[in-house]
Amino acid sequence: MLIPSLDIERGQAVQLIGGRELAIEAGDPLAVAERFAPLGELAVVDLDAARGRGSHRDVIRALVGRQPCRVGGGIRDYETAVQWLDAGAARLVIGTAARPELLRRLPKERLIAALDSEHGEVMTHGWQTGSGRPVLAAMAELRGLVGGFLVTFIEREGRCQGTDLAAVPALVEAAGDARLTIAGGVTSAAEIAELDRLGADAQVGMALYDGRLPLAEAFAAPLVSDRPDGLWPTLVVDPRGVALGLVYSNLESLSAALAERRGVYLSRSRGLWRKGESSGQTQRLLRVELDCDRDCLRFVVEQQGAGFCHLGTPSCFGPERGGGLAGLERRLSARLCGPPEPGSYTQRVLSEPGWLAAKLGEEAAELGAARGPLEAAEEAADLLYFGLLAALREGARLADIEAVLDRRALRVSRRPGLPKEVRP
Repeated sequence: MLIPSLDIERGQAVQLIGGRELAIEAGDPLAVAERFAPLGELAVVDLDAARGRGSHRDVIRALVGRQPCRVGGGIRDYETAVQWLDAGAARLVIGTAARPELLRRLPKERLIAALDSEHGEVMTHGWQTGSGRPVLAAMAELRGLVGGFLVTFIEREGRCQGTDLAAVPALVEAAGDARLTIAGGVTSAAEIAELDRLGADAQVGMALYDGRLPLAEAFAAPLVSDRPDGLWPTLVVDPRGVALGLVYSNLESLSAALAERRGVYLSRSRGLWRKGESSGQTQRLLRVELDCDRDCLRFVVEQQGAGFCHLGTPSCFGPERGGGLAGLERRLSARLCGPPEPGSYTQRVLSEPGWLAAKLGEEAAELGAARGPLEAAEEAADLLYFGLLAALREGARLADIEAVLDRRALRVSRRPGLPKEVRP
């Protein structure tokens, strides 16, 4: 599958030939990253940090707060690694410092060992220094300590002349249970598909930046279909993973969806179908994902209006039954944004000065004192109601709260978290 690449040098997104010669200066890294945002992990490399001439820490921190990123460049010690893991990097790409004594101290599943190869020799310090080690020998040394390997063919990097597919089977075998990513020279969808078939991902830069490899074509390269019409079944879900409906896609509709960042599909009767174009029930596209067999897509969308189904329900699987926290959010949002409703408890809580803060403290204390699962569930529901109401009042959505929780789950270092009254 595709891993788009974002290299940063002197504050700009760049593409280099052979890691040395500037070929493309693409501008603001945040704007470039936004183009790749729906496609999963983005490989972000701080070239200046890798070469010891500064860093782009603030820019990359902003990136990891917005989308899943593999962060690399200048990570040479435990403290720096932990800082990036705590900041929310999905994975760390460690090159020169990828030694057993460091890797053993870090979470294996979030580590990628970068082995930059020039004619089979591992290069270090921003591709400037030969190590004398063959790539396969370096992989054997690190096998079992990382969750992935990134092998870059420097002699092919940025030249768009194809990658070394013949070398990949041996590299996949050497990687063992770790996932292999190949970079350097990947130019066509056919190469991405073949790498995926061999068990490796394709990290692509130059061919995406200069336009010779369209983004949708690169992403869809591994997809197959057993349908006579060649369409890909597409499961549409909301940000919390709740299924809204089943539709179909092809390369044309996927290209339009990525370009417009909205739900665009292929209707078997009407052709290209932009969801909500006539009804107003539009969708904002957040992510596109491939399934494990590469024969199905999943679109993660924010649904606008009454819902996804033509019958006016949120999903095509019938009317919602409560909806849990998402349903509570919708009901509270309606109270906040709609006309006053006589007798509404929510609006009364909001209109009485200090009432919401008092109820939050009261419900938190009652939950802390609850005994047994039923009482705990009742008190937690009360606290969640008031807590979500307070967040929505200030413009924070449930998805924003969940994103904070997800980022905190990535932290490696642990804070004491003592209550204020017992802090030293």
